[in-house]
Amino acid sequence: MADGGKMKGVEGSGEGTGHGEDMDEEAQEELELALSLGRRGWHLPPVPVPPPAPALRWSMVFPAWDPDAAGSSRAAESVWDSPPVPPLRFRDMWRGGGADADAGGAREAEEHNNVEEEEGSEDGDRDLQNKRPKVGAFGEESSGVNASFFGYEAPHLHAFAEHDHLKLSHGPENELDFGLSLISNDGGNDIPRETNSHGVCDVERSGGTNAEDLEIRMDLSDDLLHLIFSFLCQKDLCRAGAACKQWQSASMHEDFWKYLKFENTRISLQNFVNICHRYQNVTNLNLSGVLSAESLVIEAITFLRHLKTLIMGKGQLGETFFQALAECPLLNTLTVSDASLGSGIQEVTVNHDGLHELQIVKCRALRVSIRCHQLRILSLRRTGMAHVSLNCPQLLELDFQSCHKLSDTAIRQAATACPLLASLDMSSCSCVTDETLREIANACQNLSVLDASNCPNISFESVKLPMLVDLRLSSCEGITSASMGAVCFSRILEALQLDNCSLLTSVSLDLPHLKNISLVHLRKFADLNLRSPVLSYIKVSRCSALRCVTITSNALKKLVLQKQESLCNLSLQCHNLIDVDLSDCESLTNEICKVLSDGGGCPMLRSLILDNCESLSVVELNNSSLVNLSLAGCRSMTFLKLACPKLQVVILDGCDHLERASFCPVGLESLNLGICPKLSVLRIEAPNMSILELKGCGVLSEASINCPCLISLDASFCRQFMDDSLSQTAEACPLIEHLILSSCLSIDVRGLSSLHCLQKLALLDLSYTFLMNLKPVFDSCLQLKVLKLSACKYLSDSSLEPLYREGALPMLVELDLSYSSIGQTAIEELLACCTNLVNVNLNGCTNLHELVCGSDYCRSGDMPIDAFPPDSAPDKTKEIRESSDCQLEVLSCTGCPNIKKVVIPSTANYLNLSKINLNLSANLKEVDLKCSNLYNLNLSNCNSLEILKLDCPRLANLQLLVLHAQCCKRMN
Repeated sequence: MADGGKMKGVEGSGEGTGHGEDMDEEAQEELELALSLGRRGWHLPPVPVPPPAPALRWSMVFPAWDPDAAGSSRAAESVWDSPPVPPLRFRDMWRGGGADADAGGAREAEEHNNVEEEEGSEDGDRDLQNKRPKVGAFGEESSGVNASFFGYEAPHLHAFAEHDHLKLSHGPENELDFGLSLISNDGGNDIPRETNSHGVCDVERSGGTNAEDLEIRMDLSDDLLHLIFSFLCQKDLCRAGAACKQWQSASMHEDFWKYLKFENTRISLQNFVNICHRYQNVTNLNLSGVLSAESLVIEAITFLRHLKTLIMGKGQLGETFFQALAECPLLNTLTVSDASLGSGIQEVTVNHDGLHELQIVKCRALRVSIRCHQLRILSLRRTGMAHVSLNCPQLLELDFQSCHKLSDTAIRQAATACPLLASLDMSSCSCVTDETLREIANACQNLSVLDASNCPNISFESVKLPMLVDLRLSSCEGITSASMGAVCFSRILEALQLDNCSLLTSVSLDLPHLKNISLVHLRKFADLNLRSPVLSYIKVSRCSALRCVTITSNALKKLVLQKQESLCNLSLQCHNLIDVDLSDCESLTNEICKVLSDGGGCPMLRSLILDNCESLSVVELNNSSLVNLSLAGCRSMTFLKLACPKLQVVILDGCDHLERASFCPVGLESLNLGICPKLSVLRIEAPNMSILELKGCGVLSEASINCPCLISLDASFCRQFMDDSLSQTAEACPLIEHLILSSCLSIDVRGLSSLHCLQKLALLDLSYTFLMNLKPVFDSCLQLKVLKLSACKYLSDSSLEPLYREGALPMLVELDLSYSSIGQTAIEELLACCTNLVNVNLNGCTNLHELVCGSDYCRSGDMPIDAFPPDSAPDKTKEIRESSDCQLEVLSCTGCPNIKKVVIPSTANYLNLSKINLNLSANLKEVDLKCSNLYNLNLSNCNSLEILKLDCPRLANLQLLVLHAQCCKRMN
């Protein structure tokens, strides 16, 4: 840390001027302390007695502040990380008395008054609270304050400044500096510290200029401040302590310094000793990555009487360090990582009667001896030692993982010396043999956790560990099916890991307490037989030879057997099994359906995934609890029968060869079978279904649909959908509102007659059909709002007469006659008489030559005598003529090849018409529109246009794209 970031300053007496000329620069420099602990924290060595002077009182003074950053995070950063700045002089901090001080104070007051007058003249209405008064070193207003206020003589201070032993820390710039307390605790003439006092630094600029006025007001209560500071690390606490006296006092609270974390931090020896001296109730100390950490601990060990946890890392730790730990009687946890122990020749001994946990991880040592009678946990993981000696009669957990240099004999002697051992990890110790395991089993009767993974020399065949609970044998090349006999001897075993055991061919275990088992990447593994009432987790993956699985458990809820290409037989007795995932099990046969149906051993099954099981051809599931079913990618499936009353989701993507399907009953609310192009026979019984899509089932000829809540049915392109199927569906589904029969070529008048059952039908799509008679529609569908007859080539003009002569479909608002053979007269009469229409599509009508709206085409004299039925028809026609203005809003005549003229005069009363589309009308020559509300007009690609007259005051979008220059010239 920079010198400018240190805490410095004393409170002196006497006159502050007239003596600077007699002292050199070093004598004038004030005391610099990285941490001043008062009379309790450090003691002065004997020095010659100076001339009599009043006793010194120590107080906190801030380092050189950046005026622009004061009171902000920048100020705190400057305390911690700022580069070196010139040290403050006493005259800077106290504004020494005498004439100079008085003159300086007068000049400063005058300048301050001038600044206030200028600010007042510029902004006379500024709030008075924004003006900050001058303050002195301790928060008092600075007017009339000089060095004599403190009652001390400045000349006497140079005697103390000459003693270098008061400068406790002169480390490098990035050294940890604790600016905590400069207040003595002897109860002498200290200035009392008030809870809400204001710490202020008022620094004059070089050359005698005045510093910026600062004031820091902290109104936080002590309890609230304590709570906030509890979230700060020690580095941030030091920064916060530089803000003011209240924060300084709060940051020094003992609660925040019970755990000293100096990880990867540079700190001087004296500074560390002083901290430990001041906070002797430290319980946790972390010196990982600290240079010369050994010497720090040795020097401060006498103050760490309450230390419980010590963490060391990197560097060199000799025998002296471990011997010094005896001075910490309460130490119970020691962690040493990535360090060199001892000199490399002698044995390193750890001897501590109170130690309970010892972690020596990734260290370098030749021989290690541990004598800790109360030790419970010992880890020597990844430590490169050739020999270890243990005298730990109470040891419960021992970790030798990746201790490659330890011999089989050394591991055996160390483990057998701990009769109470309950957990042993010797994974990746390649020299371990079955003989070592047998001796450990005999000596450690309570061993419950054993990790012998990556030990190629063990087979575990003759090892008997009756108290074993957790066994890990991953990547043990000697493990075979014969090893399972020794595993079965551990009757209370709960967890077993057998990953990457390349010689293992079968596992058959009947263990009453087995809960977890992992079988991953077993190349020769073919048969799995598990029986345990508490088995709750099974991981089987990358076992390409697995053919048969038998599982009996009352606790298993999820079974995942993905990508088992050879699996063909599965037997389950799992009464609580909920989820089953058998994706990509290509050899799975149809017999799996019996296992997963009621009575098959999985009564609670809710989710079943059989994706890409390409051997399944017939799927019959009768399951009363199944909710989700996925059969995506089952390309060989031709028959599907589901009797699952709670089924809500079914996925059939990629079932290209499905021919017959039955969903009776199911709880589905929607179903899409349009992705099954070969479906010919369909039965659905779904009380909750509202949406059914059969779009694309081109060969569907027989359909029985019983869905009383069905609202929408899309049977587009079902070319063989017969009248009988439509009639049966209409009777069983009376709530249908949207019926799409586009391209249903087999539908005729007999099928349309059944529409009288659909009293709520609002949308009917009969596009691309061969219909000639629409009378059943006009008679039955009184609530119809949308009628689509696009490309109905066999419809004649007389087919639509009930619309414009008899007032049929009074609720109709949208009519689509695109690409039909309707004639000119019928179109004109529709537009004139069907005033309820809002949207009319006449796209591609070849018989439309001109569109002149507003003429009286509904004259009774032009109609045939027998066109109306007696009594009622003339009255209806009269009612149409006398109706209100036309409701038409959108008129589309895109691609009408023969239309030449479009005229809509103001007398047509098309007051709501807002959009006209005449795009691609190549022969259109004249357009004359007088529409008061027309907003959008499209005349693109109308290359024959000659006359364009528009009286449309609200027209906002006119499209004339791809008009030839000659066309534009003609219009001009």
